[in-house]
Amino acid sequence: MFGLGTPELIVISLIAFLIFGSKKLPEIGAGLGKAIGSFKKGIDDIEDVGVDLKKSLPGVKEVTAVKEQIDRAKDITSVLGK
Repeated sequence: MFGLGTPELIVISLIAFLIFGSKKLPEIGAGLGKAIGSFKKGIDDIEDVGVDLKKSLPGVKEVTAVKEQIDRAKDITSVLGK
């Protein structure tokens, strides 16, 4: 986790405790958790839109089929080359 060990995390936690106090830390943690969850949901939505867009573009199925044939041909040539 970014090269942070247990001692570093303890020091960071103590500094945060001193700066924000014991009443604010749970609120800050809850806010961070919600923000991270929202960010992950947004990323998943964007990935879903990208998949849907790829499926709706004309010619994608054909290109995918050609790519699969090329991959199979590469597999065959690698077996024959041994």
